[in-house]
Amino acid sequence: MNAATSSGAAYGALGLPLAFVALPLYVVLPNHYAAQFGVPLAALGGVLLAVRALDALVDPWIGQRVDALLGGAMARVWAVLGLVALALVAGLTGLFFPPASVRGSSSALLGWCGALLVATYLAYSVASVLHQTWGARLGGGDAAQARWIGWREGAALVGVVLASVLPSAAGLPAMVGVFALALGVALFALTRAPRPVLRSRVAAPLSMAAPWRVAGFRRLIAVFLLNGIASAVPATLVLFFVRDRLQAPALEGAFLAAYFVAGAVSLPLWVRAVARWGLVRTWSAGMALAVVTFVGALALGAGDTGGFFAVCLASGLALGADLVVPGALLAGIVRRSGQGGAAEGAFFGWWNSATKLNLALAAGLALPTLQWAGYTPGSREADALWSLSLAYAALPCVLKLLALGALWRLRRVIEGETP
Repeated sequence: MNAATSSGAAYGALGLPLAFVALPLYVVLPNHYAAQFGVPLAALGGVLLAVRALDALVDPWIGQRVDALLGGAMARVWAVLGLVALALVAGLTGLFFPPASVRGSSSALLGWCGALLVATYLAYSVASVLHQTWGARLGGGDAAQARWIGWREGAALVGVVLASVLPSAAGLPAMVGVFALALGVALFALTRAPRPVLRSRVAAPLSMAAPWRVAGFRRLIAVFLLNGIASAVPATLVLFFVRDRLQAPALEGAFLAAYFVAGAVSLPLWVRAVARWGLVRTWSAGMALAVVTFVGALALGAGDTGGFFAVCLASGLALGADLVVPGALLAGIVRRSGQGGAAEGAFFGWWNSATKLNLALAAGLALPTLQWAGYTPGSREADALWSLSLAYAALPCVLKLLALGALWRLRRVIEGETP
């Protein structure tokens, strides 16, 4: 293993446990509380909505605090990471294995769940923003940033696959144990990673509103939101599409695995593409591939499993560009704004908040539209299924094309090119 590979793996390893803990909290936990403890869905949904909204709101403040943290001694950084690790392990354990004293009451369980989710999400957000900011402060140009991000996102995809398999294959205790082990290994690896670069004279951290005064950031985050919603809509609807349009529920796991594996395999290819084409052209190619793929998905119907495997593989390849390029573009904008080595956390705090907003907007856009169009889960009527196909495949194409147009028009601002 050469030095560049070793450094990339050491930095990126933390992406695995962070992605690993995110999936159970979003996907497994609601079903666990409803099925195992009989918590009413409406009350549980209210708690989850409130906690997730709070989680998105605090990210910009976390980013500002991360800038201050990385402006000091590394001993403080390791102390915070240690506390975050303890909070994540304790939070995940407590959420999935609540004490007997609260299991007899739905209200007590909801209170326990809400309190631990706040603490766990806070720890997760601190670790995520710190990890992203660390990578942005490793310096280098666009190609170098794409490599660092490629390692981080590749590890995250492995974490997603593991977290999607372990609960059903080995049980929840094994899931928590593997997470704790992976987190410990990742933190040890991070001690061997290159240290984040600081400006020689670091000013006080930016205010939370300061990133919005940078034109490139405002325009890039608009592209990021359009593209993110376009990606989140099919992610929200994929199980409905598989069960009702394709009528192939037994293949759900295989479809998802094909998507994530294709995304992981594509990352080195997109990193090389950045070195050859630049960030904007590379991201544009990924968006165009996604549009072509989902246009093809419109033609699929019951039993077209082979065609949908092709859609999963192609959209997974396109996912690689979405993972590699945007963060590298943002790092470049921070660098050109004169805040490199001092204020990446402030920018990435808002970036993470926008990521969470994408998921909320996708559900808020797609699900009510489907209901209005006459689709309900389990439908077999032709008109309802066509509405599902349009929402799953056509709506993302429209949003991707809007994002592509905005990105291409604003390429000079985003990449710092001169007219």
